[in-house]
Amino acid sequence: MSSTDDRRLADLGYTSEFRRDMSLWANFSLGFTYLSPVVGIYTLFATSLAAGGPPMIWSLVLVGAGQFLVALVFGEIVSQYPLTGGIYPWARRLWGRRWAWMTGWVYLVALLVTIASVAYGAGPYLSAFLGIGVSTWNTILGAVVIIGVALAINLAGTRALAVAAIVGFAAELAGALAVGGWLLLTQRHHGLGVLFDTFGAGSGSGYFTAFLAAGLIGIFQYYGFEACGDVAEEVPDPTRRIPKAMRMTIYVGGAAATFVCLALLLAVPDFAAVIAGTSTDPVTGVLTAAFGEGGLRVVLGVVLLSFLSCALSLQAAAGRLLYSYARDDMIAGSRIFKRFSPARHIPPYALLVAAVVPALVVLGSVISADALVKIISFAVLGIYLGFQMVVLAALRARLRGWRPSGPFTLGAAGLAVNIAALVYGVLAILNMVWPRTPEAPWYDDYLVLLSGVAVVAAGLVYLVAARPYEHGAAPAGDAIPQKAGSP
Repeated sequence: MSSTDDRRLADLGYTSEFRRDMSLWANFSLGFTYLSPVVGIYTLFATSLAAGGPPMIWSLVLVGAGQFLVALVFGEIVSQYPLTGGIYPWARRLWGRRWAWMTGWVYLVALLVTIASVAYGAGPYLSAFLGIGVSTWNTILGAVVIIGVALAINLAGTRALAVAAIVGFAAELAGALAVGGWLLLTQRHHGLGVLFDTFGAGSGSGYFTAFLAAGLIGIFQYYGFEACGDVAEEVPDPTRRIPKAMRMTIYVGGAAATFVCLALLLAVPDFAAVIAGTSTDPVTGVLTAAFGEGGLRVVLGVVLLSFLSCALSLQAAAGRLLYSYARDDMIAGSRIFKRFSPARHIPPYALLVAAVVPALVVLGSVISADALVKIISFAVLGIYLGFQMVVLAALRARLRGWRPSGPFTLGAAGLAVNIAALVYGVLAILNMVWPRTPEAPWYDDYLVLLSGVAVVAAGLVYLVAARPYEHGAAPAGDAIPQKAGSP
């Protein structure tokens, strides 16, 4: 199969230095740990419950369905273009160099700040696990440790990454099922009817508005499946296995996240206190009541492993995206970032960037925790923007004659799925940028939108000034059939 994969890659204009050491299950595990049900739910559970009450759980179902459409579109693309870096090379083949450069830029910045946000989010859990007080410096130190451990595993090579992903997947899934099952058995204070009871949430602005705000837990949850495609040149038979791994990431990860959320919801003793803001950390309260101090430490260990696995997968994706840029000579420092370790078959300098930049972002909280919040505000928006730039490129290519030719295709349903995926993505982005704090200064109310505009503007300045799209000779825009006589 390797020779077939190599010939397919050569037909696309590349010779890979990666080793195909990642099985279907390892590829799926990489996507699962990136999506990370535990990280997503534990991070935003309190905020979403306070905003929308128990019905916020339905956002996990709605967003999961929308992102599944995106995963189907991505599956068609990676099945035809199984190239390292995912988002960037897909956009390059579907549209062209300029569009690909901007798509990759937005996604790369988003990945780097998401690594910082995940590592920073692990800090308080690490402090609790170690039994020390939560402080800014302890949180920073914990975040840097998470980033450093993830880098060490990534630098060990594809096989080490695959093993770590599988271990992380098994531990997180087992932990989610064990914790959720125990909560349902011992801490269930409500029946399923509460999933349809708002308990007064949104009484001021109307519940639809409150549900949209609470729905950010779903939007934050369902990305990570694209990481399966970021390592396409490290997977045997990627044209078939990666689309399947992407779909598995959505429905297995989504089911796990929904189960964890359900178990936590039914274990919260007082919804009114959370909605009123008097109970700000219901997750820790529920876990302490269920497991005691000793058991809580075991649960925290699983949570920390989930954060580490998530940071590991994000770092792997960011490093390979930067390498993909550099391989096409599309970014400053390409000569360094495309260098390969002959022993471990990974791009060490690209991976180093994926650790150093997030660590610097985390260290910024020493100066101002607000500054860190402002930087991280772009994280999820940037990933969704990158997704939809590819979905739009796919739709444009389809309308201009592209017909997916990989082993996985949607056939006649492809156009409808593509349109639906784009509509969903645009609505999700609007929900993210919508201002919700009119009492705050305008620049805070529009913080997410402003951060997106700033990143796109910086990318445009670089694009115009440095003209990186003029470098390299890799194919671009070739998904669209060329008319007879055209160059």
